Amino acid sequence: MLTAAVFAFPAALPVQAQPLANPVATFAGLDKITGRITRFDVYIDETVLFGALEITPRACYNRPASDTLQRTSAFLEVNQMSLDGTGERIFTGWMFADSPALNAVDHAVYDVWLIECKTSTNVPPPAER
Repeated sequence: MLTAAVFAFPAALPVQAQPLANPVATFAGLDKITGRITRFDVYIDETVLFGALEITPRACYNRPASDTLQRTSAFLEVNQMSLDGTGERIFTGWMFADSPALNAVDHAVYDVWLIECKTSTNVPPPAER
């Protein structure tokens, strides 16, 4: 009887939906000097410059609203660029739109956080520029 309960238990766990990969990540960036917030779309594996920061999203996933896990997440790399053109990696990891402070980019002048992942944008793809 105990064996039957052990085998039945995994079936009782809720099934988590697979995350949906998206080609575009939307970020917001704050310039702490001017107080200006800028919203920008970035294609996966494309690098954009926000102030002195190079931001490269590597993956961006959505989960259904019914899912209890973080619904929107992105894996990204952020480099701080210097005047001589060299960069220093200041962030590599996952960012969560539902919890922007959980894994934040730690920079004295700029804050960057994930807003959403989406399937399209008005920004032309890198190959079309």
